[in-house]
Amino acid sequence: MKVRLINYTENPEKTVAQSARLCYSSRTIQEIAEGTDGEKQEKLIQKIIRLGHYSVLEHVCFTFGIENISRVCSHQLVRHRIASFSQRSQRYVKVGKEQQYIIPKKILSDRYLSSKFKELSTKNYDLYQEMLAKGIPAEDARYILPQATNTSIIFTANARELIHFFRLRCCNRAQWEIREVATEMLRLVKKIAPAIFKSAGPPCVSGPCPEDEMSCGHPWKRENSGIEQQ
Repeated sequence: MKVRLINYTENPEKTVAQSARLCYSSRTIQEIAEGTDGEKQEKLIQKIIRLGHYSVLEHVCFTFGIENISRVCSHQLVRHRIASFSQRSQRYVKVGKEQQYIIPKKILSDRYLSSKFKELSTKNYDLYQEMLAKGIPAEDARYILPQATNTSIIFTANARELIHFFRLRCCNRAQWEIREVATEMLRLVKKIAPAIFKSAGPPCVSGPCPEDEMSCGHPWKRENSGIEQQ
């Protein structure tokens, strides 16, 4: 799995703070921009997030390039509808002869199951290649490919949706692969906009777990996820 932050709104925190101030100021946009320094900016961002005034976060966007994830993971990603996605097509891009699939760690830890997983996947890929060789269109041959087949996707979302995304997908109860993707995404955006994403993460970062009896019982720790405390 590889996650890169490939683009983002320039000066995201200044844009958010300026948007928030405009709602309550008679000054011009330029005057507001010139009168917002770093410390005031951070305090204002923390205040609007604490009060739940998330609309101003929608003015800044982040674009990620995500590679070598399974179709299982990408199907979960595209369920976040307030976002934009561009994914490698299995209709137009043929899967190479080398096997390209993701094996979950728990399966890899079992030698017998790991062997059976690889054996079945190999048969699927061999049949896929055989169908292509006989002239079956890739858009039809792809039906035999397993969900473990890896893919690449570009994912763009505004800061408000990302906070919601991290709340769901950084949680210990989220499926392991998308949790790893989300955790790495959070690590990357915190470097660019630490004030915006200061409290981002699963619900247990800032309060009690809402899962009730379904709770994992293990509060999320930033230090264990590779994300620095701010």
